[in-house]
Amino acid sequence: MLTTLDQLETLYGLPQERALRKEIAFLNEDYQAMVKASPLVIVSSSGADGLDGSPRGDVPGFVRIIDERTLAIPDRPGNNRLDTLRNLLVDPRIALLFIIPGIGETLRVNGRAQISIEPELLQSFAVNGKPARSVIVVQVEAAYFHCSKAFVRSDCWNPDKHVERSTLPSAGAFHKRLNDGQFDAEAYDREMPERVKATLY
Repeated sequence: MLTTLDQLETLYGLPQERALRKEIAFLNEDYQAMVKASPLVIVSSSGADGLDGSPRGDVPGFVRIIDERTLAIPDRPGNNRLDTLRNLLVDPRIALLFIIPGIGETLRVNGRAQISIEPELLQSFAVNGKPARSVIVVQVEAAYFHCSKAFVRSDCWNPDKHVERSTLPSAGAFHKRLNDGQFDAEAYDREMPERVKATLY
C-alpha cells in the first residue's frame, strides 16, 4: 500500500506545468461559459456525519454567476434528508463538478458556502411561481477544468452505449428491497412520472 507522498510522486511523477496553470482562484471567461452551459452539477460536502455527493440539475445556467468569485445554486424540494445543507452548516467547504451533455471536459470549483434564505434571492430563482427553498452561495477559491479522458474511456455520451432502464431495478424495487418487501413497488413506479412532475419545484 502507498503510505507516503514520496511513494505517490515516484509512482506517478510530477504534474506538467500546464496542469498546474489550469487552476485559478476565480472564474475566468472560459470557466464562466462552462457554468452557463451546464444543466448538472455534482455537489460534494463534508460534515460531522460524513461525506456527501449529490446531483443538482435544471436548465443550463441554473447555477447563477453573481461575479467571477461567487456562484448561487438554488435548492429545490427533495427528500428532506438535507445531507448537503446539514454538512454546510458545520463545514462550509464545498466542491462542485459541472457536467455538460456531450462535452468531455468538466469544470471543478472548490470554495466555501453559505445557505441563504433571503426572500428576494429565493424569489429570483422562482419557477412556475415557486421560489427556491434556499440558495447555496459559493465563494470560489479554486477553479480547474478536467480533460476529457474520463468521458473518452467511459464512452458515456455515446447513445449506442446507453443502458436500457429495464435492465436495472426500478426505484420502486429499490424501496421494496430496502423495506423487507413491505412496499408496493408497482404502484410507486406507476405513479412516479406524475409525482416527479408535480414536485420538481
